[in-house]
Amino acid sequence: MKLGVVGLPNVGKSTLFNAITKAGAQVANYPFCTIEPNVGIVSVPDERLELLAKLYDSKKIVYTTVEFVDIAGLVKGASRGEGLGNKFLSYIREVDAIVHVVRCFADENITHVENTIDPERDISIINLELILSDLESVQKKLDKAKNMTKTGDKKYASEAEILSKIYKHLENEKPVRLIKLTEEEKQFVKGLFLLTSKPVIYAANISEDELNTENALVKKVKQQALSENAEVITICAKLEEELAGLLEEERKTFMSDLNIQTSGLDKLINACYRLLGLMSFLTSGPQETRAWTIETGTKAPQAAGKIHTDFEKGFIKAEIINYKTLLEIGNYTLAKEKGKVRQEGKEYIMQDGDVVIFKFNI
Repeated sequence: MKLGVVGLPNVGKSTLFNAITKAGAQVANYPFCTIEPNVGIVSVPDERLELLAKLYDSKKIVYTTVEFVDIAGLVKGASRGEGLGNKFLSYIREVDAIVHVVRCFADENITHVENTIDPERDISIINLELILSDLESVQKKLDKAKNMTKTGDKKYASEAEILSKIYKHLENEKPVRLIKLTEEEKQFVKGLFLLTSKPVIYAANISEDELNTENALVKKVKQQALSENAEVITICAKLEEELAGLLEEERKTFMSDLNIQTSGLDKLINACYRLLGLMSFLTSGPQETRAWTIETGTKAPQAAGKIHTDFEKGFIKAEIINYKTLLEIGNYTLAKEKGKVRQEGKEYIMQDGDVVIFKFNI
């Protein structure tokens, strides 16, 4: 999973990136501090793995990972190349989802590229630039498809029809992800790599003084997100960066003192999984305990294929138990004797937290 962190300059993007990746991206109080994108790979926190590893005395734990890309601050005119915009926009095409950091705090010591704090305006600026970039891209593809229809190939006539539909939608300043499409059209659009087709998580960046509250600016972000079926998390990037520099026990104590239930990274990962329709099944044994990320609705043979293609080809059955049940009983063999381990076939749809052993023929 690859996530692009975007936003206007000086909204807290790089600070948040530092906090969640500990990669040390440069942070400064002026636009375009980030020129080339910073990249950090983060292990997805998963307490289930640690508990299972203890149960099996596993030699190692393998977490699912997420790649974060800190993309330089976009400004008005980015789609026309302002502020090195075209270069930055190209990086967004490569990510699975966009984390749009929105400034929801006032601080006279931190300049704002538009001089005032207005999350609705800021979101609109970024969204419009992405839409304008997509319009240009779709126009080129539409012109090509129309020319190719002269060959008589019905495929190009169909493509031109879909592209025209997308273009009209974008002209109304609406992102592609909000268009109602057939399954066939969705597959076509997926291959276009359009910026506004990507799912979005808005990260409302607040001050430390407003922890555990919901200020009026955050409410505006939530209203915007609701209108486009996006996710929202509230986060204090500055505090998250401080937490990232602490040892585990110190971090837990600090979070408890501030009544913080969930870290910013956990919030972000959970939102990403919901947005992208992902979940994890687990494997555990003496050698390793591991999480495998799959799409919700994946059947057992395809889940087995995540481990190795031979597992899917030769799939026979899956022995499955929910991790909570396994931990409660405390022993896999005993759980099997009690009838808590199920035998599932090719049509079984995997569930989040399934601990599984695949049986297969090579």
